[in-house]
Amino acid sequence: MNGISTTTRVRSPPSAKSKPANDHFSLSTPDPDMLKKQSPPTATAFHARNLSDAHFLKWTAADALGVLRHHPLPCAFAVTLLFFMAVEYTLRMIPPMAPPFDLGFAATATLHRLLSARPALNTLLAGLNTVFVGMQTTYIIWTWVIEGRPRATISALFMFTCRGILGYATQLPLPQGFLGSGADFPVGNVSFFLFYSGHVAASVIASLDMKRMQRWELAYAFDILNVLQAIRLLTTRGHYTIDLAVGVGAGMLFDSLAGKYEDSKITRAAAMCNGNGNGGLYKSLE
Repeated sequence: MNGISTTTRVRSPPSAKSKPANDHFSLSTPDPDMLKKQSPPTATAFHARNLSDAHFLKWTAADALGVLRHHPLPCAFAVTLLFFMAVEYTLRMIPPMAPPFDLGFAATATLHRLLSARPALNTLLAGLNTVFVGMQTTYIIWTWVIEGRPRATISALFMFTCRGILGYATQLPLPQGFLGSGADFPVGNVSFFLFYSGHVAASVIASLDMKRMQRWELAYAFDILNVLQAIRLLTTRGHYTIDLAVGVGAGMLFDSLAGKYEDSKITRAAAMCNGNGNGGLYKSLE
């Protein structure tokens, strides 16, 4: 018409793959294959897939040998686990009225007899140990009051609080053969918690702080004195072996927790007020 040609455009029907105009509603029949892909896996399929992809199925002989070569310590722990499982399940329990068995007491039996026969020597060693406790306390307080580093002080506060809770929760009997002394700390040994050893834990806290500050000679001296302190506490039956072992772990644990607490306070103070207006305890941390 009038020299203008017209072309009739035929709209092709939508293909099966075309997206419907309404994303949320469609009358078309869903593709069964798509339903299989979109449906959530059942518990059986989930477990089957995980078992088929299990890590141990990819192990080789070289991997097994590599574990022993590159990770000897965990392998040693695995062996000791099996050993102590056998010991635990075959060991005869201590009768209720019998004294507890303590390997540290057995190892220091000779020293125990020596101090029992020489009360003056026992009092001298108790006095020296009290001096060492004073050294620990002085250093821990010094790091905050003089040097402005509260981590060791916070760690000691955490540690002694937890010790008080646990010591009261389970009150262990005083070991048989306990050799008390008026020169020991706490003075006179009127009453004290056995679990866990605050003497040992505080010494570990002080030593860790010294190592952070690279005061290596002082730290090693504290470590040696701590070992001697532990031997004396076993010899005098002032603590069970478990008290001393947990004391070492408690010192490490609460030092780490105090560090995390300190870091969180620094981060919070910097975010809130750009390091201004903090109290005296954290002013030195900014």
